[in-house]
Formats: sequence, C-alpha cells, structure tokens
Amino acid sequence: METALLQNNGIEALPQFLTSLAIGLLIGLERERNPSAKAGLRTFALVAVFGTLAALLATKLGSPWLLIVGLIAVAGMIIAAYLNTQGDEADPGTTTVIALLLCYGLGAMIWYGLSTLAVMLAIGITALLYFKPELRGFSQSMTRRDLVAVLQFSVLTFIVLPILPNQDYGPYHAFNPHQAWLMVVLISGISLTGYAALQVVGTRYGAPLLGFLGGLASSTATTLIYAKHGKSNPAMSNLAASVIVIASMVVVIRLMVVSAMVSYGALPGLLPVLAGGLVFGLFVALYNWRKMDKATELYIPETSNPAELHTAIGFGLLFVVVLLVSAWMEDFAGSQGLYVVALVSGLTDVDAITLSSLRLFNLGQLSEHQTVTAIAIAFLANLAFKFGMVAFIGGKTLAKHVATGFGAIACGVLLGLFAL
Repeated sequence: METALLQNNGIEALPQFLTSLAIGLLIGLERERNPSAKAGLRTFALVAVFGTLAALLATKLGSPWLLIVGLIAVAGMIIAAYLNTQGDEADPGTTTVIALLLCYGLGAMIWYGLSTLAVMLAIGITALLYFKPELRGFSQSMTRRDLVAVLQFSVLTFIVLPILPNQDYGPYHAFNPHQAWLMVVLISGISLTGYAALQVVGTRYGAPLLGFLGGLASSTATTLIYAKHGKSNPAMSNLAASVIVIASMVVVIRLMVVSAMVSYGALPGLLPVLAGGLVFGLFVALYNWRKMDKATELYIPETSNPAELHTAIGFGLLFVVVLLVSAWMEDFAGSQGLYVVALVSGLTDVDAITLSSLRLFNLGQLSEHQTVTAIAIAFLANLAFKFGMVAFIGGKTLAKHVATGFGAIACGVLLGLFAL
C-alpha cells in the first residue's frame, strides 16, 4: 500500500478520507442538534479525518504509537474545551467526549480496511445518540422486577448456557441440555425484543406496529387484552380485531425466523405453508385497516417480562416434555400420534412443539412432511384457541371481525399444506 501511495502521490487514499469525512458528518449532525454540546458537524468530521491521517502516518512510519499519541491529543483537547466552560450551564459532555473518541477510532479503522464495519458502527452510534429520549423513557419505565429478570436471564444465557453439556440423553436421544436451553434463549430473546419495544414506542405509532410488537411479545396476551377492550368499547371493535389479527400473523413470521435459525433444512417445505398464511392474512389486515377509525384509543398489551426466570424455566420444561412425548408418540403411534401431540400442545404454545419437531427433524426421526404438518397443526390449533378466547371474552361482534382474518390465515396455511 505504501509503494502505491508513493507512486500516485497518495491520491489512492482519497476514498478512505472521504468515508471518514462522511462518518464524522453523520455523527456530528446528531450532536449539532444538541445546543449544550461542545462539538458539532465540523469537529466530528475533523476528528474522523484526523483518525485516518494518524493511521496513515503510523503505517508509513512503522510506528503504531502515533495512533496512541493522536488519541491522547484528541482527548486532551476535549478535556481542555470542557474545563474552560465548566461554569456554563451545559451538559457535562461525557456522551460527546466518548462519541468524539469513537469517531477518531472509526477514522483509523477505515484506513486499515474496515470501512464497512466502521460505517455500520457509525450508524449504530448515531442511532444511539438520537434515541436518547426513548432510551431514557424505557429505562425509567423498567420496574425493579424487570431489571432483575433481565439480569437473571443474562446469567443463565452467558454463564450457564456455555457450561451445559452438549450431549444427547434420554429416550430416543432427544434430550440435549445445551440445545434445550438454547431454544429457551431463542424464544425468550424474540419475546423480550417485542416486550422492550412495546415499552419504548407505547401507542404512538398506531395499531399495525402495536399488533406486530404485541405478537412478538405474546400473541395470546395481546388477543386477551384486545378482546376485553373490544367488548367494553364497541367503537374500537375494528381496531381490536386488526391488532389481534396482526399479532397472530406475527406468529407466522416468528416461526419462519425460528425455523431458519434452528433447522434451515426444513425451511423449504415449511416456507410455502407459512407464507400462504401470511399473505392471505395480510390482505384482510390491510382491508380492516382502511375501515378502522384511527382516532380510536389504543391500549398497550400488559404482557409479563419473558426474561423472568420462572417464565424461561417454565418454557424450557414444556419444551423438553413436548419433545420427549412427541418422540415417543411418533414411535408408538406413527404420524397420527405426533399430530395429536401437536394439536394438544399447540392450543396454548406453538413454540414448544415447533422447536421439538425441528429438533426431531435434525435428528432424522421426522421427515420433512411430518415436521411441516405437525407445525401447521399446532399453529391452526393455536389460532382456534385464540378465536375461542375472542368469541368467549369479546362477544359475537368482535368474533365476526376476527373470524375473517383468522379464516384467511388458516386457508393460506391449509392451501400451502395441501400443496406439499
């Protein structure tokens, strides 16, 4: 690289410096919006370019210490700037200081051929800075119970999971402690994402997003809450039906993601079945959305934190039981036995039987057709259970609105299943 730079007067380094400039401007643009910040567009852009320049000089001179000296120089200038204005009513500047130091580091990364990673990090840093109000609101809305649950889940994920034996035990060699807990982490992680997003966005972004996030956290809880509100307030019947249908459509998306992560080999057979339900349901959801009164008050589903210890362990036990029973029933009564287990377990939890079927498929104990059929039956059973909940709690009017969407989703799944 050095020889090329010497032969071309360094012009080949221009793209790296332009990328650094763009990164600095991106982060600086967000800081410019903060009146109390001591650094804005120009400062961040110059610091990023300085990081690239320091890396270039360190490479040419063969002295990596120049990078350290540059970092110390940037830190010193930032500290001096804040000390000179410490009497002013301004923010203490810790966020801006660390953002400037990161900007310097990103500039250096670009010179060392890590441009793509540097740009990705810059976008993430900018988003983190921009969403300060939302993040602060989320942290303040967290209860002590939520924080304890997240800490417990972190310990069980990053400390316990790595030490669990990754070996098959029990009948049919179906039980693997490491794999079982990994499935718990996967499902709880997806649900936790929806739960956290619900706390951040609240009701500001409308029913479609609320239904989507509610479906990620818990489609059953979302159905229960909106069935109650749909009955108590007839004016929001269309809105409640839309949220319920969208939440159930998200279950299809969850199953796609889980299948792709756990057993990619089963995805080609499973995808047409799930895609059929998603597409058919989407048409009905869009139709209902156009008829809905957007001024109707929205309610946030009151779901429990999926990272709570008892919730995670409860799902883990359910997964293991369903896994062993499925393996035994398939061996004892063939496909019909497996489908009975799928029908019964799918009524309240479609995730457990889905993961169990995919696990048995990976072990070679189930064919692709059996796996897809079991998952489809579990999903349809879960859909029927939630419709019964709507009819019993929400009344006939809400049930009629929901029936169209649920019927469309079920028809799409069945058409995809019969096409296998």
